Order: sequence, then structure tokens, then C-alpha cells
Amino acid sequence: METLVKKTRKNRGFSLIELLIVVAIILIIAAIAIPNLLRARISANESSAAGSIRTMNTAQVSYYSTYPTNGYSATVLALGPGAGNATCPAAGPAIANACLIDSNLSLATAAATAKSGYYFNIGPAAVGGLNVGYTVGGAPASFNQSGVRGFCSSADGVIHANPSVGAGGIPTIVPATCYGFPELQ
Repeated sequence: METLVKKTRKNRGFSLIELLIVVAIILIIAAIAIPNLLRARISANESSAAGSIRTMNTAQVSYYSTYPTNGYSATVLALGPGAGNATCPAAGPAIANACLIDSNLSLATAAATAKSGYYFNIGPAAVGGLNVGYTVGGAPASFNQSGVRGFCSSADGVIHANPSVGAGGIPTIVPATCYGFPELQ
């Protein structure tokens, strides 16, 4: 009889209290870890956005030297392979599709087509039909989920961070506004 009692105790499994304690511990760990993971994702998206701004600055310099009669590019799309193209067209680069940035970045001009949680725009500075300057800006597609800061830069190549882009923010493409933000360290 004693061996029968020992067997039934072994096969009983965990009590309800033990299972509840384990679930509570898992929930506490998740409550601590999830906010840290979200902050890490926002930080990664912001780093990607600053890198994208830097890439567009470099592309603008190349565009300016390749198409001096046009000056700087007036749109993000013109720096890439063009609308509907994943790679540079067979005819090669042109003013409307310079193939200087990849299609993921050149098509990220709205929240719906964001690259790493950010979308971008360019504000050209035209004089007599020649784009003599530009300001490129990026804003989070979903504030407080994909990012909390906006980024911008002009022809000087200095990247500025907008610490108060807020919900529904749009990319900063006005030079004076961009220069008012602190420089990215």
C-alpha cells in the first residue's frame, strides 16, 4: 500500500498555487523586459534614420556634381532608382532616377512606406531654376513606437535632432527650422 501512495504523489504534477507562482514570475519578468525592448527598437530606428539622412547628404553631393545644370535633387525619389524600380533602370541613371540611394530609402516618403520606422522629405532651395541648396528631414512614422525624435540636415552636412517632433510630426525641410535644433552628437 505504501508504494501505491508514493506512485500517486509522483504522478500528481504541479499544484495550482505552484503554477500561479510561475506565471506571476513570468509576467513580472515580461513587465520589466518589454519596455526595455521597445526603447532598444526606438533607439535602433533613430540610428537608422540618422544614417539615412547622412546617406542622402552624400547622395545630394554626388547628384549636384553629376547634374550641375539641375543642382541638388528636389525630391527623395530622384535620388533613387525611380518609382516602381527596385534597381537602376537598364538605360542607366538620369536626373529623375539618379540611382544614388536604394529603393527602400527613395520610396520612404510617407508614413505608410517608412524605412525602419521613419519617412523622409527634401525641401529644395531654388534660384532661377537651379537647386542651390536643400534640407532633408526625417520623422517617425509612428510617434513613440518607431521613434521620438526627428532629424534634418542641409547642404552643410550637419545632422540636427528635433527632440520634440511629437505625434503627427512631419519631416523638417525648412533650413532655418533645422538649424534651430541641436546638432546630433
